[in-house]
Amino acid sequence: MPLSNIKGNNDVGMSPISAKVKAVAGVSSKKIGYKLDVAFKLTALVSGLVVIAVTLGIGILLLVNSQTSIQHFGLGFLTNASWNPVEENFGALSSIYGTLVSTGIAMLIAAPIGLAIALFLVELSHPVLSRIAGSAIELLAAIPSIIFGMWGLFVFAPLMQQHVQPALGKSLGFLPLFQGPPMGIGMLTAGIILALMILPYITAVTRDVLQMVPPVLKEAGHGFGATMWEVTKKVSIPYGIRGIVGAMFLGLGRALGETMAVTFVIGNSHRISPSLFESGNSIASSIALEFGEAVQDPLFKSVLIELGLILFIITLIFQVLAHVWLLKLKKNEGR
Repeated sequence: MPLSNIKGNNDVGMSPISAKVKAVAGVSSKKIGYKLDVAFKLTALVSGLVVIAVTLGIGILLLVNSQTSIQHFGLGFLTNASWNPVEENFGALSSIYGTLVSTGIAMLIAAPIGLAIALFLVELSHPVLSRIAGSAIELLAAIPSIIFGMWGLFVFAPLMQQHVQPALGKSLGFLPLFQGPPMGIGMLTAGIILALMILPYITAVTRDVLQMVPPVLKEAGHGFGATMWEVTKKVSIPYGIRGIVGAMFLGLGRALGETMAVTFVIGNSHRISPSLFESGNSIASSIALEFGEAVQDPLFKSVLIELGLILFIITLIFQVLAHVWLLKLKKNEGR
């Protein structure tokens, strides 16, 4: 037999015992790999089911513990703006209004600014500056909400009272949104503080999404003579639109449930006013402020738990809308 054939055959010179051991080892490794694969699938499945179970458990717990309030007030609880613990006359309308208005203000401010900062960090800034600014933004997200609240109350609210609100009243006072005395605290101040809090989340996620755009696509756009703005508008943003929308809804969810920072600066008044200068309240701030007094009163306690249920449902509605929007964007990608 030629020497080349002997070298090319790995089994030549191998004893029957060695060949059997090798075969058994191969089978054993396949079995181990299969078992690990099954274990991984089961772990992933259990983790997903746990998330669903926890979400359902929270919803059921809120629903059960708010039955006293639901049976006492019915659907009128959603349309009643009164809040009088002495007479046990409660309504959620003012809290719902304050939550939606403050969150809307925050999103109107944070969404475009966050997108602009992310585009600057990815497309225009020097890599060193981009890393430094990116790290600073991520550190901003780590600041506790109570620090934002204290800063808003002692530093930002006086600034709003002395300069911003008077200027808005003079220039836009013909609008109901900017009428009333400048108190510093109120819906507008709460919305701006919320915007500062969610801005790092929107910016960081949007930046990461834009960094995933393949350079070859942007280079192709520039090769056709497109400007930086045209490449950004027609290539970068469309490519990462689903991630950008996800970043916006992440910030929205963060703003809806914020408690301490809003409690410091919103004014905590159960009233509905078209003016953004007026004080108001949110669902989260109402629960935080009132729960200590409601522990001994079953109806009052149930009312606050029903407020939590309403906030839970509002959050779920926005999450469902986000997923529907993302599905539509996915379908339109190929068009």
